[in-house]
Amino acid sequence: MFFRNLQVYRLPSPWAVTAEQLEEQLARKRFQPCGLQDQETRGWVSPTGDEFLVHRVGEQWLIALGTEQKLLPSTVVAQEAEKRAEEMAERQGYKLGRKQMKDLREQVMQELLPRAFTRQRRVFAWIDPLGGWLAIDAPSQARAEDLLEVLRQSLDELPLSLVRTECSPTSAMADWLAANEAPEGFTIDQDCELRSVSEDKAAVRYVRHALEGDEVRGHLGAGKLPTRLALTFDDRVSFVLTEKLEIKRLDFLDVVKDKLDEQGAEDARALFDAGFALMTGELRRLIPALVEALGGEMSRAEA
Repeated sequence: MFFRNLQVYRLPSPWAVTAEQLEEQLARKRFQPCGLQDQETRGWVSPTGDEFLVHRVGEQWLIALGTEQKLLPSTVVAQEAEKRAEEMAERQGYKLGRKQMKDLREQVMQELLPRAFTRQRRVFAWIDPLGGWLAIDAPSQARAEDLLEVLRQSLDELPLSLVRTECSPTSAMADWLAANEAPEGFTIDQDCELRSVSEDKAAVRYVRHALEGDEVRGHLGAGKLPTRLALTFDDRVSFVLTEKLEIKRLDFLDVVKDKLDEQGAEDARALFDAGFALMTGELRRLIPALVEALGGEMSRAEA
């Protein structure tokens, strides 16, 4: 159980909701598979496959949003509707009007939905109720919002906000690259993207390339700003920081994973819990350190 991406949000610290209360409220939106005429359904599923919607390891919680989607491409609907429209036009002697075509496409959609294949997905979120963190394993804020939308519908109250820092990630990354010096506890790795602020939006990407030379500083001097920068924290966790304060390509290094092997978990459930405990232990150090490196949190009033 290791996340690959993090969209990080702030809860009150501590969050005045118990795991039992969260379990009860999530049950209001428990996942149900698509019915015959449903295109998509979303709801909470057990992260571990048992009956519980909130999985607890120590004081750390894990929840999962399940989604089922009917795979019915619009081109398939359009092609079938066009075929039927041509047949109808031959019978009645004139082409269908705009409203008739719209009604026909809707009819085709309803007829094909029950026979469509389905795709199921799960999105995980980690909650640290004492530290006041909620992090979603999603590659973008838009994808994370799918989970947050259902969470807002499920809970009586959700006092949640995006993490805002005094220094923007773009400005901080530019300073680190210009000085060739990462903040305390971090090292700069070899992946970076720099993008022009001018209308042409020219971009330069470095992959497995040393970033300490004059070339990178030349791009900075020419007005390009970093939008992505690979970093490692405490020689234990590597990741890519983006201009939106997203954490991507999260990778827990061997020094962390070796601990998992040392624990000698005897079954899949024990291994899952051990991995989750290790991951959350590292993230509870990484996230505050990264926020501090970005000048600390902006107060909610300022944000």
